Amino acid sequence: MKKFLRYTLAIVLFLFFLATFIVSPILDKQMNLVEYNDPRQLGTEAKELYNSLEFIADLHCDALLWDRDLTKKLDYAHLDFPRMQQANMSLQAFTIVTKSPKGQNFKQNSADAFDKITMLNFVQGRLPDKWFSLYKRAVYQARALQDYQEKYAGKFLLVKSRQDLKDLIELKKTDPEVIGGFLGIEGAHCLEGNLDNLQNLYYEGVRMMAPTHFFDNELGGSAHGISGAGLTDFGREVIHEMNRLGVIIDLAHVSPKMIDEILDLTTRPVLVSHTGVKGTKDSPRNISDHHINRIAASGGLIGIGFFRGAIKGEIKHIVEAMKYVRDLVGIEHVALGSDFDGAATTPIDVTGLPFIVQELMNQGFSESEIRAIMGENVRRFLMGQLP
Repeated sequence: MKKFLRYTLAIVLFLFFLATFIVSPILDKQMNLVEYNDPRQLGTEAKELYNSLEFIADLHCDALLWDRDLTKKLDYAHLDFPRMQQANMSLQAFTIVTKSPKGQNFKQNSADAFDKITMLNFVQGRLPDKWFSLYKRAVYQARALQDYQEKYAGKFLLVKSRQDLKDLIELKKTDPEVIGGFLGIEGAHCLEGNLDNLQNLYYEGVRMMAPTHFFDNELGGSAHGISGAGLTDFGREVIHEMNRLGVIIDLAHVSPKMIDEILDLTTRPVLVSHTGVKGTKDSPRNISDHHINRIAASGGLIGIGFFRGAIKGEIKHIVEAMKYVRDLVGIEHVALGSDFDGAATTPIDVTGLPFIVQELMNQGFSESEIRAIMGENVRRFLMGQLP
């Protein structure tokens, strides 16, 4: 029996090593791609403007999902801290993903579909409690970002309040290598139907949350679910509690009916962290003019995604979506919403952000408009919404 147990333990350890050090990086490299399909050149004027930007911010990145050390520069995927510094980034929203159906079909997914994140937690060698609890997966990822404040030698600041944001801005004036992050959640199914878990995750630093992701849950319908439903009674409780705590409501992936019901209910501005617009690409992933107008009327932001599904695939298409929103509701409602490291293909990684500035210039945006899109709108919004 002892011999059998030793063999079993050896096999388990071997599989753990294989999954953690071989399988996980392979998945990361295959699922977070950068494709250079369009010719691009960075002119002197665009480079100078980019280098003069005082605050660059993006509303959506799923890097916490992957088993990597963000303090190390990689030659694959979309974002890490050294590349954020290289890009002169000020602030990145790091969003927590706890469940995602196989296929991630934009049109329809069942909540009972095979969950890819369970498999990912297993191959990344995370402990069994993360295999079965969505809430514990969320706490794990939140604490992973918390730990970087000490791990990255004072160069990373977790932003949880207006004062933290002010501190980040002041620190960056004297040390350009200082970067910041704030925590969001992609899908409130990680609450596991327990309203107290929202308060608990607030204590862990979460300041933004999307009610749904790729499937319907206890709060209501996903844009990619089966029901198309609006808010449930529990969903209404969660929206009220998010307003009370000051957790920003993110309408990415939410069903059209639920978007309207949330906008009818909320007392605070909302945003969409990563999306496209139906006016430039008619996709279930993208939002309508009706909802762009309503989100803007709330004082909200539209974060334009870089991924296929939101846009047609090139940098010029990202900017076309930004122009569409600007022309419809005004420049003050446009922001970056990349979806970096979200198992997505994008035309740039974070170091390619100067090419966004170049294309904004190519399409006739003014300097003040470019500064607004590249981060000033996010700074203003967060100054008004963070506790």
